[in-house]
Amino acid sequence: MHEKKLYKDILDGIGNTPLIKLNQITKELKADIFAKLEYMNSMGSVKDRIAKYMVEKAEKEGRIKPGDTIVDNSSGNTALALAMVCALKGYHLKTVVRDNLSSEKIKFLKAMNVELIMIDHTLPPESPNSYNNIAPRIARETPNGYYLDQHNNRENNEAHYLSTGPEIWEQMEGKIDYFVAGVGTGGTICGVSKFLKEKDSGINVIGVDPVGSIFFDYFHSKKLVKPSPYLLEGLGDEFLIGCVDFSLIDDIYQITDKDAFLMTRELADKEAILAGGSSGATMWASLKLAREVDKPVRIATIFADSATRYLSTIYNDDWLMEKGIL
Repeated sequence: MHEKKLYKDILDGIGNTPLIKLNQITKELKADIFAKLEYMNSMGSVKDRIAKYMVEKAEKEGRIKPGDTIVDNSSGNTALALAMVCALKGYHLKTVVRDNLSSEKIKFLKAMNVELIMIDHTLPPESPNSYNNIAPRIARETPNGYYLDQHNNRENNEAHYLSTGPEIWEQMEGKIDYFVAGVGTGGTICGVSKFLKEKDSGINVIGVDPVGSIFFDYFHSKKLVKPSPYLLEGLGDEFLIGCVDFSLIDDIYQITDKDAFLMTRELADKEAILAGGSSGATMWASLKLAREVDKPVRIATIFADSATRYLSTIYNDDWLMEKGIL
């Protein structure tokens, strides 16, 4: 990685995020845990990487042109990243989001003039109007519409194979025993895993999935369970999706909303890191792993976004009490 003194535009500020050692929260452990601060990307999340890569690749291959409308479903971060890319490159953006999205994300998206399609988060996955089903239909019905499809388009994985993975390998100087990441679209965990395992097949990759999602049960039993609502944003799904390649994942831990959110708050208290809920989830999983291994191993993980998108929820004691977490 070569530090740039001047960036040509905001997209040039995507990538090369810091990887830091966690010291306070790990004091009693033999393992060293390192976190890649993806909220240091230009629009504040790991999703900046895929928005830039996928749009630019579609442009180069002639699938889209300025003036077209990009459509995708998002838990907020991809939508914000796409809003940045679309604003600079001259595209319109329609985003399908669940109606339980944090108010901060909705305000950010409105500030970026994104056209929002709000979907009832309690709709069953088989409903034609569910979160996963409606976006491709909207793209088909929109003149010059292009469905990015971050959940199934393996260009998502490619973005991390080409950027996040190499950065982690270089920053860790090739000394990695475990990589821990949430399983959302699957792009981050599978793209990074593919790169790291090509460098060192001995690296183990651990995924984190919320209670209510289907990935944990499918990974361990190959059975599809009925999904149920959960509060943690950005992780899990109600369907099997194309970007999740289970062959690149060695184990998946399951986490409750409570464990994820309390760990998120603990990160702020002990490490002065104001991260989002998925970061609390990966931190919880990294600590669980470190205790189980009980050896001086090196664990790298991802902190995908920051507290700025969850001040009314995870960082709000009244909200946590309302949800039975405090």
